[in-house]
Amino acid sequence: MAAKLRKGDKVIVLAGKDKGKTGEISSIDPKAGKAVVDGINIAIRHQKQSAQSQGGRTPKAMPIDLSNLAIVDANGKASRVGFRMDGDNKVRYAKTTGDAI
Repeated sequence: MAAKLRKGDKVIVLAGKDKGKTGEISSIDPKAGKAVVDGINIAIRHQKQSAQSQGGRTPKAMPIDLSNLAIVDANGKASRVGFRMDGDNKVRYAKTTGDAI
């Protein structure tokens, strides 16, 4: 099945502690159904000091479930993704505006 959300898509968070925030997908794991979005679902990771790195507390974006994400359309609103044939090509489009993504 074709992926509705892909790396590089601008998305909005629908549920959770970061509800309403927008960001860009930096990586995606289709098997687990999760994606890492820049600046969303940030957790503090503790790094032990070593000869190369200083150590301390570093923020890290953690994976968020794909069901809690929606693509942002041209108007800046959350939209569902549909598929249609554009000639011989299968394209994704935003269902709110009908524009191809």
